[in-house]
This record gives sequence, C-alpha cells and structure tokens, in this order.
Amino acid sequence: MASFNKVILMGNLTRDPELRVPASTGNAICKLGLAVNRRYNTRDGQQKEEVTFVDIDAFGRQAEVIAKYCKRGSAILVEGRLKLDTWETQQGDKRSKLSVVLENFQFAGRGDGESGGGGGGGGYESNAPSQRSGGSYQGGGNRAASEDLDEDVPF
Repeated sequence: MASFNKVILMGNLTRDPELRVPASTGNAICKLGLAVNRRYNTRDGQQKEEVTFVDIDAFGRQAEVIAKYCKRGSAILVEGRLKLDTWETQQGDKRSKLSVVLENFQFAGRGDGESGGGGGGGGYESNAPSQRSGGSYQGGGNRAASEDLDEDVPF
C-alpha cells in the first residue's frame, strides 16, 4: 500500500519560537506555533474567516535559524510531514495530538501583510529525524546525492 505524508503551510507564528538543545543529544529542537487563516464566502454572501493553529517541531540548523530570525507574528512557509503523538494522562485517559515535523521552510515576509523583509530562508535541508530511521538524527540531508545527480545531467 502506497502512502504519502507531506504538508505545506503558510501562516504567522503565534508565539516566539522556543529553542532547546538537550545535553543528551546536542541537537537543537525548536517548537513553534503557526496560525493559518482561511477566508471564504458563505451562501449568504458573508465573508468568514477560519483560523487553524498548528504546532511545528524543527531540528538542527533549521531550528537555530528560525529561533534567531523569527518572532511572534513572523510570516513563514513550512514544508513537513504530519506526526501523531499519543500519551496517557495521570488519570489514565488516552490523548493524542497531530503536529508537523518541519523539513524545509522559507521566510515569507514580516507578518504584517507586506511581502519582502526576511527573504532567503529557502534551501535549508531537513535536519529532522527521518521516519524510517527510527528517530535517529540524519544530519545534512541529501546534498551529496544531489551533487552526484548534477554530473549526469546532459546540459
């Protein structure tokens, strides 16, 4: 059975990014909240707005860059994958939460509706733990593999 897990979101940060560097791994982890707005018209012709709040986890160098250059209200475009966390409360209730693991991002402006500003966040490769690797840190992405492919291009 084939499957595909990819999310692309653009919105504004709901809070300042929270950067941690656990001593056990030494890998930076950044938690951020994103608000994504959707505007639509009802059958009556009224304009409505719906806001979706999404929790995002970034790892490695990406986490450091986001923590350094972004703050509450910053506009950002995020590519990543969905991740379901499940746990049990002290009362024995089962809980679950859907979040996004960041794989790539771009700064999308200043967050006040104007474009421009930050720019240049593109091209950061994923430092998120790979799904297939059982959670281990993968480092700098596929840069060497993509450089090898460039040599085979006939033009």
